Amino acid sequence: MSAELQDLYQEVILDHNRRPRNFRVIEDAASAEGFNPLCGDRVTVYLKVENGTIKDVSFQGAGCAISKASASLMTESVKGKTIDEVTALFERFQRMITAPADVPTESLGKLSVLAGVRQFPVRVKCATLAWHTLRSAVDAPGGVVSTD
Repeated sequence: MSAELQDLYQEVILDHNRRPRNFRVIEDAASAEGFNPLCGDRVTVYLKVENGTIKDVSFQGAGCAISKASASLMTESVKGKTIDEVTALFERFQRMITAPADVPTESLGKLSVLAGVRQFPVRVKCATLAWHTLRSAVDAPGGVVSTD
């Protein structure tokens, strides 16, 4: 990855950390909690689904810049998608973030800014916490997810 592209990716991550999108509670929504005991990240994902489509999604929590930016980017990416589309996106994101650093990955649009995290294996759990929590909110609302 070029230095210019890496700088741009860092800017996007820092922007989503400082000004997270969809950082709020949604009343009467399905939700799940996530916790990364390794670094202390905590996230709650809220979601409203109508007719199999995510009508609204948000998160609240505290954690490192990667965790917060990933949650923010995730909420932007899944809003308006069907549960099947979100499941497929989750799987594509998992493949991207866990691939060896020297292996090219498919583009995931804005989510691709998180591809650099795979160079730091300990930070992969930070980037995936919100995603696993979203999956729990879809599959088993009220659940608690840990990255252990």
